[in-house]
Amino acid sequence: MVVVRAPVRRPGPPRVLQVQLLPLALGLCSLLLISAASAHNCQHQHPKAHEVVHGVRIQLADDFDDDSAGEATPRDPARHSVRRRSVAAEQPLRILLVYDDSVYRLEEEKFNLINDTVLPEAVQFWEQALMVRETKGVIRLNRKCDSTQVYVKNGHTHCIDHCKATTMCGEVQVPNEHLDVCRVCNATGQNCRVDSSTQPGDGIENADFVFYVSARQTQRCFKGLTVAYAAHCQQEALLDRPIAGHANLCPDSISTKPQELQTLISTVKHEILHALGFSVSLYAFFRDDEGKPRTPRKSDTGKPYLNEKLQIHQWSNQTIRKVVRENWSVRGGHVHKVVDMMVTPRVVAEVRNHFGCDKLEGAELEDQGGEGTALTHWEKRILENEAMTGTHTQSPVFSRITLALMEDSGWYRANYSMATPLSWGKGLGCAFAMRSCKDWIQMNHARGRSIHPFCSKVKQDPLQTECTDDRNSVALCNLIRHEFELPKGYQNFDSLNHVKDGEEGFYGGSVSLADHCPYIQEFTWRSKNVIVRGSHCRFTENNPKPEKNFALESYGEGAKCFDHSESMWEERSCHQTREWQHWGSGCYKYDCFDGRLHILVGNYSYKCSFPGQKLSIRIAANGWLHKGAIMCPPCHELCAEQFAAEGKQCRPGEEPDPLNKYPRDNLACGAGSELKRPMAIISAALFCLGLRWAIS
Repeated sequence: MVVVRAPVRRPGPPRVLQVQLLPLALGLCSLLLISAASAHNCQHQHPKAHEVVHGVRIQLADDFDDDSAGEATPRDPARHSVRRRSVAAEQPLRILLVYDDSVYRLEEEKFNLINDTVLPEAVQFWEQALMVRETKGVIRLNRKCDSTQVYVKNGHTHCIDHCKATTMCGEVQVPNEHLDVCRVCNATGQNCRVDSSTQPGDGIENADFVFYVSARQTQRCFKGLTVAYAAHCQQEALLDRPIAGHANLCPDSISTKPQELQTLISTVKHEILHALGFSVSLYAFFRDDEGKPRTPRKSDTGKPYLNEKLQIHQWSNQTIRKVVRENWSVRGGHVHKVVDMMVTPRVVAEVRNHFGCDKLEGAELEDQGGEGTALTHWEKRILENEAMTGTHTQSPVFSRITLALMEDSGWYRANYSMATPLSWGKGLGCAFAMRSCKDWIQMNHARGRSIHPFCSKVKQDPLQTECTDDRNSVALCNLIRHEFELPKGYQNFDSLNHVKDGEEGFYGGSVSLADHCPYIQEFTWRSKNVIVRGSHCRFTENNPKPEKNFALESYGEGAKCFDHSESMWEERSCHQTREWQHWGSGCYKYDCFDGRLHILVGNYSYKCSFPGQKLSIRIAANGWLHKGAIMCPPCHELCAEQFAAEGKQCRPGEEPDPLNKYPRDNLACGAGSELKRPMAIISAALFCLGLRWAIS
């Protein structure tokens, strides 16, 4: 067991690790699987009530009583009220990592990634994002009891007759030096004493939360595509704040690919937050700013009432409230939909501001996925890429809404500067946040408006991509035909182009947690189930191989997604022409100057004179003449912020420059070369019969 306050090195002599990056040779006809970003559900296995140890004693910095001798002694949490947050001293959250031996058995490349990058970045994020009431002294965790029944005397938890020989936190055994003495009473709650065979450990210093980390390929690792899971295991006596937790990393699921690093870090951040407070087993312990419980407590135990069915403590309507959505539009009519809403005050304020809907009751919680997903995550349909939804699909962000929930727990003060802006649903109003996606699609279609972020283009060959609303990724509409008819509540179309009447019930988005609402989603190219590249514009690793870069895309920092025209891109050599049937959008760098947006393609810059302008591209590169077109978006979408900082703005639209002002490359082919053989017109998708797409 190793305590980690900074990245550590494996014990043993240093070794030189030589890594050879082998090029992945993909010919034109390689079997490629284009798949949407993995949509496996987070199955947070929240601890049952009897599995959590309560009553860990901590000492706040200003938490003292005066005893009869005039000496300062810690106040007894069993007999005093909590001081209001507004006058309590606060400090940044301090998380102490403790590695189980299994972490050191990881492959060296995976260990270095987890130890040097993933865990430090994830922990540092929450240490900067959250503050807690200032504490002093050491933390000693309580020992577990054999029985679920315990006695509380003078603020200390007592087991009946004896404590367990070992105290576990998840898969990790808590070291004796972190444990307090064993306190016991007899079966009637009498003869309470300290077990003389135990001694208090040195305790945990300079920490507010201790996080035990293991790396075992447990049975849970084989469920879906589980990368990691975490939960709390002990709560402190004063405010019920979780004070110890565990995380297990699944070795076989840890990817060392650079383009998957941010997803891995986000996953670990997500799991840490389950242990810190975003958990169905902790909602009942939330407190208000006065330190008062939001949920009534039992007089004999001081804990909330138990939900016998879920085996967790039941929260009150001040935390989560059921709301009935009447006239919820589905295929062929309407249904009543019951939703669970997080209604704590800061969360309500943030979601109303985000959607621009003053009558929104709160933030909707997930209602699908079963135990471990439902109620412990935000609803995917309306907060799609918020990192605390129940499945990772694309570009996860921790928004102000999630930080507001942590602050509303009564345990933390949030640093909102650490939140990442959430574009999904931003400013779309009550019609988006309070009605079905069928309503949204139907209403906007009728008004001739964009139905984004939803879509209605059925996935089929040839593939035609789009851009996400924030232009960060090339994307596909994840509307597919399912093998079975969807439940009525998730049938979102009365009719669809190119779909036979009566079969609409089989069609829906591929992500079930989003109520099968179809939306624009990132994807990956795979070969033999190995990721070749992704579709996020930010990562240089996603650049196509030169021989496959038919649309002359350029991925990397500062790149954005731009739509192509309705025509396919074409590559022409002196001997053949290739038309690529995967087209529709691509990633390119751009500049903002002289009041205009300029898109960079190849080594050329193309000025956008007005929104919707069609930029005709004709550039020779890599032995081919590339022909296609890119559509200009409104200048303000990409340049407004930069121009505002410079005291400038986008200029009004004007007539574009004459065509001779733009580059127009030509092929230099000798007469002999053109006569060697007839020109072959090759459709890349037909030539590569193995090209397929799939949505996971």
